[in-house]
Amino acid sequence: MPSGTATPDEIGRRLAAIWRIEGARVVASLAAITRDVPLAEDLAQEACVEALRVWPRDGVPDAPGAWLTAVAKRRAIDTWRRREALDGRYAAIAAALSESSVDEVEPIGDEVLRLLFVACHPVLSLEAQCALALKFVGGLSSEQLARLFLVPVATMQQRVVRAKRSLSAAAVPFEAPDPHEWQERLAAVLRVIYLIFTEGYAATSGEQWVQRELATEALRLGRRLAAMLPREPEVHGLLALMELQSSRFAARTGAEGEPVLLEDQDRRRWDHAAIARGRAALQRVDALGRGRGSYALQAAIAEQHAIASSVLTTDWASIVVLYEVLGRVAPNPIVELNRAVAVSMLEGPATALLLVDALAADGALAGSHLLPSVRAKLLSRLHRPAEAKREYELALSRVTNGAQRSVLERKLWALSTAREFDDDGVTITSR
Repeated sequence: MPSGTATPDEIGRRLAAIWRIEGARVVASLAAITRDVPLAEDLAQEACVEALRVWPRDGVPDAPGAWLTAVAKRRAIDTWRRREALDGRYAAIAAALSESSVDEVEPIGDEVLRLLFVACHPVLSLEAQCALALKFVGGLSSEQLARLFLVPVATMQQRVVRAKRSLSAAAVPFEAPDPHEWQERLAAVLRVIYLIFTEGYAATSGEQWVQRELATEALRLGRRLAAMLPREPEVHGLLALMELQSSRFAARTGAEGEPVLLEDQDRRRWDHAAIARGRAALQRVDALGRGRGSYALQAAIAEQHAIASSVLTTDWASIVVLYEVLGRVAPNPIVELNRAVAVSMLEGPATALLLVDALAADGALAGSHLLPSVRAKLLSRLHRPAEAKREYELALSRVTNGAQRSVLERKLWALSTAREFDDDGVTITSR
């Protein structure tokens, strides 16, 4: 039975949360039926609009994902039946749907991973593949995608629209590619899973610092992919990174959901089984004997944090070297920013500030709160509080996540205290 009624605003918030958890499953179910991924997403969005109309009156159903899928299926049937030139393929699908239980959600399993491979079709550019897959599988908004890719929102919206049109024009079917086609899609698939996990680990918007359901789904997909491709080192490298990072979830937030920074975390609460799984996956990368790629290098950095008893006893020298190698393998301003943080722990804030100032002059992170927040930390450690205050205020003007905002506000307030530095930024790199 449906739960009790609520206001439209409450329904909107609940629907957003439900979509984050169920969206990929709903789209995957519809794509398996319609054989058309863009159409499946359009139908799912129409079902969401219907939910906003009906749920304030009737209440949220007990199985909201099934409800959305059922409404979308009915929309598909109605659309096909209204077409003047209804072909035999659509007629057969509509008839089959009419005879089936519309309240039954299609199984997730392979279908979500299949949806990911379809969205990462080589008919699209790598950037378009990632953007479309993140929208379909991760349920990310255009604003979230724009922040992840460091581009304007309008640019990202156009990229997604063009990608959907390209898939439709190419008549890409909803079916898993043959094994010999996996390799050409693998880079995009790995990047999408990585970015879904990153958004779950440190959300770019909203009020929550962690969206664990996103990270858990990315980890599930990574494990499935590792089973499919056991001899691909970067698959195991990504899995190692996610396992090691996920080990901290229990310690990363307090009782009220507030962020707990790395230096303040109770490391006894870290999931040591996840750490062991991550280290084992990293060992599998090395056992394959083909070297470490970008994900494995990031996993190696995460491993150094995982095995250290505290921030102060962390092997910062090894981390700096790993970041230097990562910067050559996968050049990225976030990597360089995180390298500067590691250098500050090894050589001091003055040396690190030179690296950060060079990044600022380059302009690659213009508009991001990350660079001024790191610069503020370094200036504070150099006993330059007035300059640090201005950098924190700049970071606050750019931050889009409520929990991250509270951290910056706390740091701004604590400028006069000694316990101000946090290195949690080094844990996720190269968005």
